[in-house]
Amino acid sequence: MDAGGRQVTVEVDGTAVRVDGRIVTARLDLPGASPVRSLVLDERAREFVATPGDGRGHWRILIGADQLDVVALDERARAIRALGAHAGKAAVAGAVTAPMPGLVVRVLVSEGERVEEGTGLIVIEAMKMENELKAPASGVVRCVLAGPGSSVEKGAVLMELTPG
Repeated sequence: MDAGGRQVTVEVDGTAVRVDGRIVTARLDLPGASPVRSLVLDERAREFVATPGDGRGHWRILIGADQLDVVALDERARAIRALGAHAGKAAVAGAVTAPMPGLVVRVLVSEGERVEEGTGLIVIEAMKMENELKAPASGVVRCVLAGPGSSVEKGAVLMELTPG
């Protein structure tokens, strides 16, 4: 889980809960129709309100006057996200490749377009999840080799970037 920019690993296995490897006693109280929840960790209660954020697994948590944006990922989603990030970083200048087999959903840039580091380039759907590959560095899109609806294999070249 990414909580406000800090990575926290929470594992729930039956009745055992581990936070960053440390076993804690945990209980979530859901008081009727109220949006306020109470999380009891090691006998210390914290009240909060959770509302869905922008996207799957995204939550906005309000604890008193503090707001936390949280992304909760299961192990598979975390691995897919890591693959997507790795594929983008490998393409500093050159080929942007598919990190896994999937279907191209959207191409977000066009040939000749200048992109900045972190700009979304292409969206691939794999295992019912959309993964946006981003530009690892500033440059120019030299050519786009896969369009919406294209099935791609892991390692397939989707587009090429040139430095600039």
